[in-house]
Amino acid sequence: MSYTLGELAQKVQGEVVGDDQLVIEKLGTLEGATKSELSFLANPKYQSHLSSTSAGAVIVKNQELAALVENAIVVANPYLAFAELSHLFIPETQSWSGHHASAVIADTAKVSSSAVISPNVTIDAGAVIEDGCIIGAGCAIGRGVTIGKGTQLYPNVTIYHDVIIGESCIFHSGSIIGADGFGFAPKNGAWEKINQLGSVVIGNSVEVGASTTIDRGAIENTLIGNGVKVDNQVQIAHNVIIGDNTAIAASTAIAGSTKIGSSCTISGGVCIAGHLTIVDHVHITGMSMISNSIPEAGSYSSGMGMEPTSKWRRTVARVRRIDDMAKQFSQMKQQINKLLDKVDNK
Repeated sequence: MSYTLGELAQKVQGEVVGDDQLVIEKLGTLEGATKSELSFLANPKYQSHLSSTSAGAVIVKNQELAALVENAIVVANPYLAFAELSHLFIPETQSWSGHHASAVIADTAKVSSSAVISPNVTIDAGAVIEDGCIIGAGCAIGRGVTIGKGTQLYPNVTIYHDVIIGESCIFHSGSIIGADGFGFAPKNGAWEKINQLGSVVIGNSVEVGASTTIDRGAIENTLIGNGVKVDNQVQIAHNVIIGDNTAIAASTAIAGSTKIGSSCTISGGVCIAGHLTIVDHVHITGMSMISNSIPEAGSYSSGMGMEPTSKWRRTVARVRRIDDMAKQFSQMKQQINKLLDKVDNK
């Protein structure tokens, strides 16, 4: 697939500087792109690469930057333009259409004739697969599941019973939706399992990364809003509620019954305790431990930043002495106050 630079500029409402008939066959990085590839500059720290790039054209944000390369598309937001154009260069991921003969589909399942059902898929009783869905090889879809129009499951996705998934969603390989939440009651030194009677309800245009798990609710449902983006290897526990358009990076773990608002961003490796409320428009930086609710929008962090190991060890040693130092400071303050009282009384 290929497009002229002019055609690509029209799709992102951009202005061509240079040859609008230049043929673009791929997208590439500033450092690695060739004459037939289009790249972009979104981060100013990479501006120095413009003088050495071999890219046929570059998406930039102003005419000054466009003057540094042979061909360019000028737009207000290069990163967004690059994202929009990436949809034009998606390689084919399916080599077949229709319902593969090796798929096992229950008699009471309702599967659209326009859906792609790949080899070795299993679809249990009462499931509904709507128009335009693509179900990858080896996926397991449980009883009573509903999957909305245009949703794609990559190979080996597992959807447990009664899960409801909206339209135009993407689930990457190894993701598991609707497994039991972690619910156990102590009983005579052992544990009594609490059956998880809720489900998972996922909105439209949600993307879930590889090997991510979203647990079903204990009684009520786990809820994932429209437009939510979840990275790889994320754990979302039972009865969590995530608002529309929130993005969650890899290796984050969210404990049960926590409510996260809309348009939040949660960086990688974050741990969020259970039964908390996080309002809309909160940004949590990487590796933070969130143990209290967040009632106001803004950016939040925890933990210590990186520093050379020798300095880090000295810092930790000081942190461990904080209680003793605080007691010493309090004692010194009392002694100083006594001395001041004596001076004032003379």
